[in-house]
Amino acid sequence: MGKLQSKLKHSTYKYSRPDGIIEERTQTRACLEYSPAHMDSVSVVAALNSDLCVSGGKDKTVVAYNWKSGNVVKRFRGHEREITKIVCIPRSSRFFSASRDRTVTMWDLRGPSQPRQQFSGHAMVVTGLAVSPDSSQLCTGSRDNTLLLWDIGTGRCAERASISRNLVTHLCWVPHEPYVLQTSEDKTIRLWDSRGLQVAHIFPAKQHIQTYCEVSEDGHKCISCSSGFGGEGCEATLWDLRQTRNRICEYKGHFQTVASCVFLPRALASMPIIATSSHDCKVKIWNQDTGACLFTLSLDGSGPLTSLAVGDTVSLLCASFSRGIHLLRVEHSRGLELREVAAF
Repeated sequence: MGKLQSKLKHSTYKYSRPDGIIEERTQTRACLEYSPAHMDSVSVVAALNSDLCVSGGKDKTVVAYNWKSGNVVKRFRGHEREITKIVCIPRSSRFFSASRDRTVTMWDLRGPSQPRQQFSGHAMVVTGLAVSPDSSQLCTGSRDNTLLLWDIGTGRCAERASISRNLVTHLCWVPHEPYVLQTSEDKTIRLWDSRGLQVAHIFPAKQHIQTYCEVSEDGHKCISCSSGFGGEGCEATLWDLRQTRNRICEYKGHFQTVASCVFLPRALASMPIIATSSHDCKVKIWNQDTGACLFTLSLDGSGPLTSLAVGDTVSLLCASFSRGIHLLRVEHSRGLELREVAAF
């Protein structure tokens, strides 16, 4: 076991009661402190399966971690600079990491700790990774304004596309479709057709940099996140990915850049819900349809929250700048609540 000790954690959170009154409470509960996965800031975390997560950060190391037992499963070293993005191949032991060293590396949890394959073709830091639904193609994006489409089997670049000032911040492949969603520092969200790597649609431009995007499991909707400060910007936006491709809803309440967003499993609540994490140290749960904030958890002392991932049907994994990775659990003891149960 990698468990070190149990500490009392003081977390502030807000709870929206059924009568519409918002209560602010202080949570003081035991939080398990596991052996840390990283020795420096964590930039990204992704769930490999319902027991394991994969993370990376400034220590240039990719770590596979069993967050249920608190053990490091394997460490992968091969990048020369900070890890920026990680994407996992569904129902597989393989995953990809991107880095400020301008490369992308494929790893296999069941294989050696050395890279299984490397993809080099960008001129600047790689800031987007997306795997096709059939796991045959990898799309990468960079601050060099370029998207590259790779054949995973051969490691060869099949397509290249570049748009001026299109500094990529994130990529996400639409399930069951040949489309790739992309956010950019030019404040736009683009939908790319991987068949030829052409822009299929550009959503209405936002007022701030779009930092992240996520697509629902059915491929019908997507969320994007905005940068900002002091409550200006700092929102998440829900978009229709079908015929109208209109803006559906906005989620406002964070006070700094929203760095990540996820669709939560439908089994968690009677209504569809999403979660966002921000540089303001807060994780919020929202009613997807109305935009109402249902719960706010403040991870005091964590620094900016950098990444959010669904661990299993009741758990979230949240990467932070100062306190590693937080394991959060959705509970229903007093309505919908989010609680920190461990950190590593």
